[in-house]
Parts: sequence; structure tokens; C-alpha cells
Amino acid sequence: MRLGIIGLPQSGKTTLFNALTRGTQPTGATGRIEVHTAVVDVPDPRVDRLTDMFKPKKKIYTKVTYSDIAGLDGSASKSGISGALLNQLSQMDGFIEVVRCFEDENLPHPNGSINPLRDIQAMDSEFVLNDLISVERKLEHLAEERKKGAGRDKAVIDREIELFKRLQAALNEETPLRDVEISAEEDRMMSGFGFLSRKPLLIVLNLSEGQKAPEITYAHQHTQIVALQGKLEMDIAQLSPDEAEMFLQEYGIAEPSLNKMIRLSYDLLGLQSFFTAGEDECRAWTVRRGALAPEAAGVIHTDLQKGFIRAEVVAYDDLMELGSMAAAKSRGKLRLEGKEYIVKDGDILNIRFAL
Repeated sequence: MRLGIIGLPQSGKTTLFNALTRGTQPTGATGRIEVHTAVVDVPDPRVDRLTDMFKPKKKIYTKVTYSDIAGLDGSASKSGISGALLNQLSQMDGFIEVVRCFEDENLPHPNGSINPLRDIQAMDSEFVLNDLISVERKLEHLAEERKKGAGRDKAVIDREIELFKRLQAALNEETPLRDVEISAEEDRMMSGFGFLSRKPLLIVLNLSEGQKAPEITYAHQHTQIVALQGKLEMDIAQLSPDEAEMFLQEYGIAEPSLNKMIRLSYDLLGLQSFFTAGEDECRAWTVRRGALAPEAAGVIHTDLQKGFIRAEVVAYDDLMELGSMAAAKSRGKLRLEGKEYIVKDGDILNIRFAL
């Protein structure tokens, strides 16, 4: 999972990046195109509890890649986003958009005032315009291809023209492509484009300490909004685990808001976690929701998918309630599933396969 952290200058992108990655990147805006990337563990207490139960040699969390992407300023132009910046943005699975809600007289807002909805709409416009440029170029190429009459089947070209005209109409209405219903066949036609306004979006309202989150009305598909105190979260992330726990208890905070943000990111991208557990290691893996057992096996190793026979499956909650694999087996909670089994979040799998 690759998530790009975006936002207007002075919104707190790097502050959030440091909070997520325990990094120490300077937080002052540079105005240049810069990308800082880090791969970090996804916090999951289920891995910890499985480790306590199995006492393995290794404990491995699933990973997420965060990229702090500077260079966007909301001033969309007719030429679109520059090539270097567009290349970085297109590689992301989704975006975390940091929106400034805090006042700071020493850090003036580039647009002169705090207005979260205005800033969200500015970023939308930047992405919508860039996608519109790409769609119009594609339509020009398709028209030329159809006119020449050589190569691909005209019926295929006509279906693509119909799709891209529909995308063009939505973008001309300033509708992000996240709101456009796309079939599986159309999704294949769009592969390789990396449209920015189609990527899932998690909006982070960046508050000052103790600030109440503003009410934002932003009704778009594949979009979620979460509020957090960016500077406070960064300070907590720099503490040792014991110190952080004491700090959270002192302020009556159940968990860092960042954990909730990561869960929302998984939900937005349609992802879930499953586990493998044993004496060698307890490990979390990421797979798309709706994946069948062989696909999950392939996440572990391609050989497991090729030679898949059966999966031994027990739900995490059942295992925790019963206390051991032996108890789960005796109570019928450890079961064998075949190739059509849909993996669920929290499943613990042991793959049976043939080489």
C-alpha cells in the first residue's frame, strides 16, 4: 500500500509524515518539488496477541509506504501538473490530503485565511483539470486511430471513445472520477492512466492542540474525513513506547489518532489483513477484500498459489476466545476451506499446497 501525503503549502504535510514514520524531516515549506518516502509497520494489536500466544522467533507487521509529496499549490494551469510531480502522484494507491485548520500568525496561510473547504476544492480542481487534459488527449488519439481504420477492432475503439467521453463530461462538470461508476471492463480500459481524481482520498483536518474540528460537508465516493492534532501526534510519535503510553493515559486518549487513520486508509483502498502464526513467526499480510484463498496464498508466496490445495482457517476472535489452536480444532472452529473460500479480515491461515 502506497499512500501519498499531499496538501497546500503550510498545511502540515511533513508534520503528519513525521508522525506516521517517526521521522524528523524539517517542516518548513520549500516551494520545490520534493518527495520523502518511508516504509513503516502498520500497528495491529492482533499481531501482538498472536505473538503472546505462539511465542514465535519473529513478529512481523504488514507494511505501508508513505510519501510526503511537496510541489502542489492549488494553482491549476492549462498545462496540467509537471511531469516529475505527476509521475510521483500517479504511482500512489491513494492520497492523504492534509487540510490546514489551525491558526498561526507566524505561519501565514498562502491564500491569506483559514478555509478548509476552499482548500479541499482547490486540490480537487488541480486533479480534475489534470485528468481532463489526459482524457482529452486520449480522445484525440482514439479519433485518429479510428479514422486510420487499421489495427484494433473498431468496436473496441468505439467502446473506449464512449467511456472517455463519459469521463470528459464528468470532469467538465468538475466531478472527481471517484464519483463515476466504472465497470470491470472499463477499469481495464483505464489501466495505466493513474487518474488522480479517481484515487481514494483520506482528508485529514489538521488541528491545533485542543481545537475542535470544523464541520465539513464533502459528499464524494471513496472519500473519508478524519480530524487530528498533527503537531501533538508528531510529538507523541517521537516518544518511546512507554512514554507514549503514559502520555496517552494522562490526556485520556484511547489510542493515537494515526491508528484510526491507518484503518480508514485500509477501508478506503478495500484492503484487509490476514495472519499466519506458528513457532517460526507471527505475521500480518495485506490482501484485497473479497480475495479468494488462493489469492491470499499468493500474497505469502507465488508457489503457494500455484500449488494450492486447501487452507486451514480459524477466525482471530474464535482463537482468542478458545485460547489455542488445539481448542479451536476440538470445537470445530479450525476448518478446511477450498479455492472458493473468501478470506475475511482477521483470518489465520495455514496453506496446504503441492509443489
